[in-house]
Amino acid sequence: MAIMLLLPIIMLILFGFAMTTEVKHTKVAVVDTSNDPMTRRIIERFQASAYFEVVEVLHHPENLDGRMRRGEVQLIVYFGKSFQERFNHSGKAQVALIADGTDPNSAKTRVSYATAIIRTCQQELAGASGISPGIQPTVRLLYNPQMKGAYNFVPGVMGMILMLICAMMTSISIAREKEFGTMEILLVSPMKPLHMIIAKTIPYLVISLVNLTNCLLLSVFMLGVPIAGNLILLVGFSLIYIFVNLALGLLISSLVKTQLVALLVSGMVLMIPVIFLSGMLYTIENMPVFFQWASQILPAKWYIVGIKNIMIKGLGLADILPELSVLVGMAVVFITASLKSFKYRLS
Repeated sequence: MAIMLLLPIIMLILFGFAMTTEVKHTKVAVVDTSNDPMTRRIIERFQASAYFEVVEVLHHPENLDGRMRRGEVQLIVYFGKSFQERFNHSGKAQVALIADGTDPNSAKTRVSYATAIIRTCQQELAGASGISPGIQPTVRLLYNPQMKGAYNFVPGVMGMILMLICAMMTSISIAREKEFGTMEILLVSPMKPLHMIIAKTIPYLVISLVNLTNCLLLSVFMLGVPIAGNLILLVGFSLIYIFVNLALGLLISSLVKTQLVALLVSGMVLMIPVIFLSGMLYTIENMPVFFQWASQILPAKWYIVGIKNIMIKGLGLADILPELSVLVGMAVVFITASLKSFKYRLS
């Protein structure tokens, strides 16, 4: 009944609201070294657009690379010196668009939106002055200059694979013990419940480590995705994510009685939201507010953001502390809840 009635509703809502090719609320930093009426007019157009959110306007170049690496800025618009004077004199002026290329599709869309705004303004001004427009923005994509789609999909696929192996398989394994009646045999044995849980999770922990190693090797040597950050930090961050999903699988298994129900719960509650709401395929900022809030409770969302920051942008521990703190908190909550629920059912 859940599949026949709830799944169509969930899929329709997600396809209708989460799947969108538009890129809205792009955080923009403007470097206006000219500070003349023409550049201010273009900046006003950016501020009035629903696709952009101008977070700051600077008149002198500053270290914006760090802010873009941390995701505080997704696009930088850089106006050259004497912008209006050059445009009035020769019809040409210098403007650069610097975008975060970790998601190449979103980067292309942001650059095209920004280019359209600039060209509209220059055509209006050129029509008034009689000068043919000649501004051609210079585009630069950071962290992924070759526009490889693997830079965006590899972290998402890693998050989905580790979740499948840990959460889904762990929940099915323990639920199978209950369904086949072998759990009663374990109950009368001297083995403690904690030892039983550890024994059930160790195989999937080992398999997850093997999968993590394979994913990293294939990413680097076959897909050409570099590991710009610290490898030890990347592995440690992935281990915490694995623990979160193992605990989540234990929690699901403690709430169901059969492996079929465990499979359905894992598929509907974990798989579908991870694919649509984790940022793996679609930008979270473009979704309605409700789905943006819903994505915050998905461990995969925080893992994908952290892995991109480590692998693609080369950030360190201090820059991924928010994602790390959330995953550690989720691990503690899930492990505590699963242990208490498991012991209660045993009693």
